[in-house]
Amino acid sequence: MVSRIFGFARDMLLARILGAGLAADAFQLAFTLPNTFRRLFAEGAFSVAFVPMYSRALHGEGGEAAAAKFADDVLSVFLWVLLVFSAIMMIVMPGIVWILARDFQHVPGKFDFAVFLSRVTFPYLALISLVAMLSGLLNARSRFAPGAFAPVLLNIVLIGGIVTGWWLRGPGGDDRIVAEALAAAVSIAGVVQLAYMWWAVRRAGLKLHWRLPKLTPEVRRLGTLILPATFGAGIYQISQFVDTFFATSLPQGSLTLLKLADRLNQLPLGIVGIALGTAILPMLSRHIHGGDSAEAQRLQANAFEIATLLTLPAAAALAICAPAFVTAFFVGGKFTDADGLIMAQIVVALIAGLPAYVIVKILNPGFFAREDTKTPVWTALASLTVNIAINLYVVERYGIVGLAAATAVSASINCILLYIVLHRRGWFHFTGKLAGKIARQLIAVAAMAALLWVLMPLMEPYYSGNAFERIWSLALLCGAGGAVFFIAAFIVGALDKDLVAMLTRRRGKPAEIQE
Repeated sequence: MVSRIFGFARDMLLARILGAGLAADAFQLAFTLPNTFRRLFAEGAFSVAFVPMYSRALHGEGGEAAAAKFADDVLSVFLWVLLVFSAIMMIVMPGIVWILARDFQHVPGKFDFAVFLSRVTFPYLALISLVAMLSGLLNARSRFAPGAFAPVLLNIVLIGGIVTGWWLRGPGGDDRIVAEALAAAVSIAGVVQLAYMWWAVRRAGLKLHWRLPKLTPEVRRLGTLILPATFGAGIYQISQFVDTFFATSLPQGSLTLLKLADRLNQLPLGIVGIALGTAILPMLSRHIHGGDSAEAQRLQANAFEIATLLTLPAAAALAICAPAFVTAFFVGGKFTDADGLIMAQIVVALIAGLPAYVIVKILNPGFFAREDTKTPVWTALASLTVNIAINLYVVERYGIVGLAAATAVSASINCILLYIVLHRRGWFHFTGKLAGKIARQLIAVAAMAALLWVLMPLMEPYYSGNAFERIWSLALLCGAGGAVFFIAAFIVGALDKDLVAMLTRRRGKPAEIQE
């Protein structure tokens, strides 16, 4: 949550200082490349393959010694793969940018500037991939705090880059100076995150050793799991490349508006979906490898209930209040009212898929914990195909808003397909109790939505007022909406003492075994 808040502050500054122009678009593309590969590979495919294997070694006959050897072997191979891959990508970067944003060539200097910034930011991928591995070591031991805090450091360094660039640019200066400072800050942030995670791992009593790379059977097994998982675990990230391709063909500023709108969408997704998915994977792996299918079912059902409890009201509130949030947080400086109007429409379209984005993070571990990384490939391929097909139709007619809606539809299809396969294999099923809980949650969401629908027009003059007016008007919306939802949820039975216990992890009884 702290990370997402700092990221939100970063994008607020970025919008006001750079607006939605040439420099902003070029930076958004440059940041998209390593950031999407990070989510797709480092935090996606690598983590879901590495954590179960490391956890099994740790809790197997070999214990600490076997787990340490496996980690050392992986690090020795992984490091060279990252270095070679990063070097190749930086060499062929003009071709990569041409594939994703060939229409940048129509604006003088924009294409070359995007290539330059992309080369500056791309080393971040190798650094953050090592961070993901170190986080995996700690996650397998149920130590989640260091890995969760590392992105905070990224956003702090990026905020420093924005402020530095703004200072160097001065009044009326070239926006490219800000973009260059920000691009440099991305790679610097990777160094800071790696140093922090290395310290956290050593503090936990773990030691890693550099060795000559050797493809042991375990490392080869990890590789065979990573390759399909690279696609299956990252449909949302792959869709980002597809969206980037289509967004760069639209009027200048469209890519920036899409990325800023996605920040509002990522706020609940990062806090709820990624956190739950990360937390349940090692626990699910232990239950499955221990033959306790009933506990595995209960764990996923609990995660599903928590996800919908937090996601459904967030989606409804963001959809209704999108104009208020965008105006209050982003409009100002170089970010115009017209930019804000378009961005609010994009937010509504993206938010339609928020429940699906989060639930996918709950369903995927059901496959990954069983070392089945192939099935999600097929569901991802189907939904990605639908996404591209819809984009070919809607982008020309509805522009950037249609593109965002296509992403939401494809994510929903992926979610439905994943559940169907899990259900048919007997790995997870939707119980009557869970359906009843979600129905009660929807009643509470409807009560909250009705209140927000009434409050929105009444508070409209204050969203674009001074800082104090913007803060108190949004605080009133959030506070009133949240209070009505949780009161209604308690009254109708969507929020009970067992669920509160799972959310707060009461002392004396671990959350993973509560009934």
